[in-house]
Amino acid sequence: MGTALVYHEDMTVARLLWDYPECEIECPERLTATLKRLQQRGLEQRCLRLEAREASEAELGLVHSSEYVAVVRGTQALGTGELQALSGQYDSVYFHPSTFHCARLAAGAALQLVDAVLTGAAHNGLALVRPPGHHSQRTAANGFCVFNNVAIAAEHAKQKHGLHRILIVDWDVHHGQGIQYIFEDDPSVLYFSWHRYEHGRFWPFLRESDADEVGRGRGHGFTVNLPWNQVGMGNADYVAAFLHVLLPLAFEFDPELVLVSAGFDSAIGDPEGHMRATPECFAHLTQLLQVLAGGRVCAVLEGGYHLESLAESVCMMVQALLGDPAPPLSGTMVPCESALESIQRVRAAQAPYWTSLQHQEGRPLLPGGPAYMEAAAAEAAEAAVALSSLLDRLRLQPLPPVRTAVALTSVDAALVLPSGVLHQEGSAPREETEAWARPHEALAQDGALTALGKVLNLVDRILDGQVSSGITATPALATAATLDVAIRRGLHLGAQRLLCVAVGQLERPPDLSDDGRILWLNIGGQEAAALSMFHVSVPLPQVTGGLLSCVLGLVLPLAYGFQPDLVLVALGPAHGLQDTHGALLALMLRGPVGGRVLALVQESKPQLVGALARALHGEAALSLGPCSMASPEDMQALKHLRRQLEPKWRMLQVAVTSPGSLKSAEGEVFAPQS
Repeated sequence: MGTALVYHEDMTVARLLWDYPECEIECPERLTATLKRLQQRGLEQRCLRLEAREASEAELGLVHSSEYVAVVRGTQALGTGELQALSGQYDSVYFHPSTFHCARLAAGAALQLVDAVLTGAAHNGLALVRPPGHHSQRTAANGFCVFNNVAIAAEHAKQKHGLHRILIVDWDVHHGQGIQYIFEDDPSVLYFSWHRYEHGRFWPFLRESDADEVGRGRGHGFTVNLPWNQVGMGNADYVAAFLHVLLPLAFEFDPELVLVSAGFDSAIGDPEGHMRATPECFAHLTQLLQVLAGGRVCAVLEGGYHLESLAESVCMMVQALLGDPAPPLSGTMVPCESALESIQRVRAAQAPYWTSLQHQEGRPLLPGGPAYMEAAAAEAAEAAVALSSLLDRLRLQPLPPVRTAVALTSVDAALVLPSGVLHQEGSAPREETEAWARPHEALAQDGALTALGKVLNLVDRILDGQVSSGITATPALATAATLDVAIRRGLHLGAQRLLCVAVGQLERPPDLSDDGRILWLNIGGQEAAALSMFHVSVPLPQVTGGLLSCVLGLVLPLAYGFQPDLVLVALGPAHGLQDTHGALLALMLRGPVGGRVLALVQESKPQLVGALARALHGEAALSLGPCSMASPEDMQALKHLRRQLEPKWRMLQVAVTSPGSLKSAEGEVFAPQS
């Protein structure tokens, strides 16, 4: 199994035949430029290439009326004047004699991708299609969209494959009202859309695009709208929306399949969106989705009208689908006030329907209204300069030659590793290892010293770019000392910021400086405590839901806010995590650090080592199943810590207290220096 790429060159045939400035951006070059970039990066060659087929009229009928399908079929015989007249009956649509063929290919590509993933022929994939689909409605074309590709694929997955829970994530900058209308009363489909809204002043100008539109009838709570009320939303805003809105609901929903309406007009430089999220952000979003549904993620192209930004963003998403680590995010990770207001409003609207959101922070809702207005033209000019610099930087970031290495003093026969994981044989020189071990009595024994040599070598190779991530083992009694040496080695080699996630009975070394270079997070402490903004302890949650709440509500916001150069995950004595939970923690920590994770485990844990190797290698086939909710004690501990830490770590915030309050604390916020 691998990553499928579904495409057909015939989808480039349809184009605008008359003067219609509003629609000229939906052009064939959107596909050709993107495919060319995938080929230049060697990504197409790594995918399972599938040629798209046409959807049958019966398949189109899963969501569209036969009368509407007949109207589109009839465009094949129309002249240019007739096509223009018919197009004028719809909002922001143009027809071409090849539209029916192209649109059937686009829908068929989505169906083919879903079939490949659900039959096991592929693990995940992308359908590179046009025309897009998410605005198309049961009886009408709309917003460049002819047939609703993702909605047809969802209905197909239900009827042909018997699925009962499908998550649709729409990160296009426009609201996919077509998908919402089709599934608004259907509890088997959870639809999440963020979109430029500006309090109803941005297309499609719909009241039902706002946060309080949550579905109808049995579908109450299964429509989740996150409206962006200003332009300029960036990486921090998008990641915060995933951590604090989408992922808590998604884990509770427990989808069997994730469909992505992958529109990249929400990326930097796009003339429609005027947003500032960089291409690598979409690799992070994709990685976060891969922890759901056993990694069964099917992305279908929607919008995206800046050819460079579109092509780079698609490449980043495909890299993530292939299991490559996502490049670290650029810029300070501080969500803006307007984004926090939107997050606060959608959490409040959805809380009656989702247990995971019912432990709200006790804060008043702000009245709706513009936080402040940005000039779109100025934003676009500034974004164009930023995009040019960003693309130059992305081209200079090669992937490490080794994605994951395992360094063990002995190999257990029960250890099963994914293909491509390297057994690291090297070790630091004996004298050098002894020098680093000297302050620690626990490292005096030969077994501990040998393990330490492998740890030092692996830290070196990760930080010099030869290896992306690694796993190593040490005797149980030497875990704390080995972790201490690994931290000091990382700093010695030039790491500016190092995140240490210590699980179990592992105390922070008392002589480590608290100067902002090390963020110590202990999961398994006696009580919830923030001894400083860089020294945090939380009790080990007792159930899966508690662990997820801890990871989404504390660990990842801290990690993304800290922007470390290296993450050390140490599973120490009495760590209490199931193997899948340890793998989930390591997998989700790949994002904030660009994949540079070193996991330190105790010896004689082959199943745990195997689970960690699969996670760090990008094989995100975790299956957590339905999640029991966090206990009141776990939630209280989490809320206690969040209240303490929010003033310093803005990625923890899910609300604002009053307009301007965050600006007044700007100087107190942690902002990593490059």
